[in-house]
Amino acid sequence: MIALKDCVLSGLIIAIDGPSGAGKSTLSKALAAELGYTNIDTGAMYRAVALLATRRKISLDDAERLRALCSQMQLEFRRDRDEERVFVDGEDISTAIRSPEVSLLTSQVAACPAVREELVQIQQRLGREGGVVLEGRDIGTVVFPQADIKFFLSATAEERGRRRYEELQAKGVNVDLSQTIEEVRKRDEADSTRAQSPLCRAADAIDIDSTALNIDQVLTLMLEISKEKLSQK
Repeated sequence: MIALKDCVLSGLIIAIDGPSGAGKSTLSKALAAELGYTNIDTGAMYRAVALLATRRKISLDDAERLRALCSQMQLEFRRDRDEERVFVDGEDISTAIRSPEVSLLTSQVAACPAVREELVQIQQRLGREGGVVLEGRDIGTVVFPQADIKFFLSATAEERGRRRYEELQAKGVNVDLSQTIEEVRKRDEADSTRAQSPLCRAADAIDIDSTALNIDQVLTLMLEISKEKLSQK
């Protein structure tokens, strides 16, 4: 592993984009930890809105009620030892927002312009001082087009579906592999074709295909690129 903790780390904004299951969340947490940066899990924000909307019986077509939900919820990212947790209004929702049901609803929530407007403002406010890693689907194109480093992570739908299947199985959730892969494909289609801020690779993004790579290999590559960027500051 490349040690960067002794480097001057202030100022960089690092964007990590890519489709569902490409490893963005895991890698953004690991990269932020290595750099001593703040990790902003933007996907968790949209998942939180989807979960709360479901609990409160808010129609995903009701833009104004969704906007109010976003503006009123108290969202926090906390680190518990080596684990990052997501809280809303004091409740730990880290596990609840990763359910298959919430995953399928998140694309519809993220497609709502009112929701995106509210959450993008929060993301920009949290990240504008630099020293952050943000992951999502439009960080390098919409939220921070001026990011210092833009990564675009990808992997085949089959591989991403397999990873998701194994993750859910490990948590005791009984799912079908072929169905999980199909859900990944549907999520890709929804994310890529939505009218509001679709999944799109920034023209100046650095592509990393993780299909045949493990987390440590991808992280090492990201750290090498970050170290090079830091040396130019």
